[in-house]
Amino acid sequence: MSKILTLEIAAVLALSFASGCSDGNDASAAGGFDEGSGGNPGVGQGGAQDFGQFRDILDNGDIPGPETLDDVGFFNEHKLELPAADCGNDVCVHGELGVMGNMLNGSNCTLIMIGMNTPINPAEIERPPLNLAIAVDTSGSMQGEPMDYLKEGLFRMLDDLQPEDRVTLVGFSGTATLLVDNLAGDDAELSLAIGNLEAQGKTNIYDGLRIAYDAVEAHADPERQNRVILLSDGEATAGIVADDKIVAMSGAYNKEGYSLTTIGIGTDFDPELMRELSESGAGAFYYLEDPAAVREVFEEEVKTFLVPLAKDVTLDLVVDPGYTLRQIYGTKLAEQWGNQGHIEIPSLQIAHRTSVSDDEGGRRGGGGAIIVELVPRSPEQVVEAGTIGLLSMSYDVPGTDETIEQEIKITTPLAPGETPEAGHFSFAGVQKSFVMLNIFAGFEMAADRASFGDDAGALAVLLPLRDGVDGWLADNPDEDIDDDLKYIDKFIANLERRGATEPPPDQTPPNPWPRD
Repeated sequence: MSKILTLEIAAVLALSFASGCSDGNDASAAGGFDEGSGGNPGVGQGGAQDFGQFRDILDNGDIPGPETLDDVGFFNEHKLELPAADCGNDVCVHGELGVMGNMLNGSNCTLIMIGMNTPINPAEIERPPLNLAIAVDTSGSMQGEPMDYLKEGLFRMLDDLQPEDRVTLVGFSGTATLLVDNLAGDDAELSLAIGNLEAQGKTNIYDGLRIAYDAVEAHADPERQNRVILLSDGEATAGIVADDKIVAMSGAYNKEGYSLTTIGIGTDFDPELMRELSESGAGAFYYLEDPAAVREVFEEEVKTFLVPLAKDVTLDLVVDPGYTLRQIYGTKLAEQWGNQGHIEIPSLQIAHRTSVSDDEGGRRGGGGAIIVELVPRSPEQVVEAGTIGLLSMSYDVPGTDETIEQEIKITTPLAPGETPEAGHFSFAGVQKSFVMLNIFAGFEMAADRASFGDDAGALAVLLPLRDGVDGWLADNPDEDIDDDLKYIDKFIANLERRGATEPPPDQTPPNPWPRD
């Protein structure tokens, strides 16, 4: 048990199951779409790396590596339409069916989106006061634009702090220094300390993070949110530099109820350590690629990732024998054996976007998805006609002893492997979630191929994907997917500028899921 009951973040997911699809884009909705019901916010999981670094590399004319792409963070930049959150609880779970073909070569699969959303408006929630320590990288690699972004973000954060909040600031380069300790959120000394930050020396992440945790522990209060924020370029060059030792140290504090959010800055940013830290720390993971991202992260996400809604969320999935559970996407916390899947998420954070068009602050905070892929087996193995599986969810209400449980039966009018010629979707978000998965798979394949010099192979992935996404958008306008398409185009242009040649017209596009 944690020493401190951590008031953590909030809840809404989307799960998609893939097995049989047509290659048509014109969908017939079984029950009709309720486009007006998508105004309830979703949530994202702690530890999700956003899409910022991947975008930044493409914007600069370069080719991103596969390590810069994270399915949880990419999915979280998509707001999915779900049925109304009218279940009577703070978190509502839904199960929706879709059938369509993948967007690279049209091989078939079936989608069932199981999503959760909340009727709570994040703007109306009064968050508990903070016990917050901010560990700031002041090493030489932060000189110039990275330090400018960092300071701007911290000043913006000050605007959202309250007098009852308590804030500690730690600076670290070759060594770590406690700059200010446990000041009120409106204390002018905080602004002075931020303004005096200067970049020089090496990067001792271990000591900076440890001192920040120690400060939170010294002032720990069960009535407050006890949290650390780490801002760095993510590359340790002084002190204890081994990633596993830094993560182990951080994880020990996390088990005591002190959570961690990481924010990456700089052109040489190394995402791997920062992602591992945020995953174990039940926080978010952001990259500040430009001034707009600074505003988005510190003004929008910082407000919402501190809002408690649910903790200790558990999802259990049992799949009907007519299907095989093959893979779970969109979470680092899944286990599967046979036709059963189990997911334990220590915290979930409420998303600030309440609709697809609500992107004035940027795309982050859509809520995202967990996608579970199924393969159809035989109609003769179906236990109960029209059934695909059973999803059970439970979560604890922060600050209480109450546990909420829900159960959803996933149903279908189709036999395993049956694919209507025009496709079938029971709700709008199902179709978008599959398009989102196809784009992620295409980005991942292209980045992986380009990383070992196969630029032509990367182009062979992106060109058919581009056509498929463009065709889908013609009938289904969507601001998130339209923005994805811009980055598909930039990826293609960067590859061609580097000398990649287009594949022969008769070459079969690759399968995004080679085991299909």
